Amino acid sequence: MLGDGAVWIWNLADEYLLPKFMTTDWYHAAEYLHAAAQSYYPDKPQAAMRWYNAAETLLYQGHAEQIASMLTQRADQLPAQADSLLSHATYFENNKRRMNYMQNREDGLLSGSGAVESEAKQFKARFCGPGMRWSRPSINRLLPIRAAVMQDSFDSDWKAAYSSP
Repeated sequence: MLGDGAVWIWNLADEYLLPKFMTTDWYHAAEYLHAAAQSYYPDKPQAAMRWYNAAETLLYQGHAEQIASMLTQRADQLPAQADSLLSHATYFENNKRRMNYMQNREDGLLSGSGAVESEAKQFKARFCGPGMRWSRPSINRLLPIRAAVMQDSFDSDWKAAYSSP
């Protein structure tokens, strides 16, 4: 399960999946890290970039908790940036168990949702062209067919799709 870190996604994942297979999308985490770097060094872009690069390595290695701690400590030093820093610290603290990117790579698992999002867009494109309107019964009949085409299993799946209610 890949998610962007939103609580509702993880609540669904906790209900239906094993915790071992949940990952916070790398690109979302990197965006949060970049914003955190800008709050960490608000008036020093080069220092922010250096901090980001070092923190990105920590994040990839699975040390999100250390990043959260660094951000929390920095919030004490920068009262004007405290809200932003603490917000980012909370994100990394709440998602730390789902930020094991190096381990995911070693296990051959995805750390980014781009491939899945692209496939979903291709799947949807067939049903959302100009002027296309579908009733619920019609779309329910076509979804298995589109899935079979996308999976290159149309011939073997045709019988099941054709006889579905």
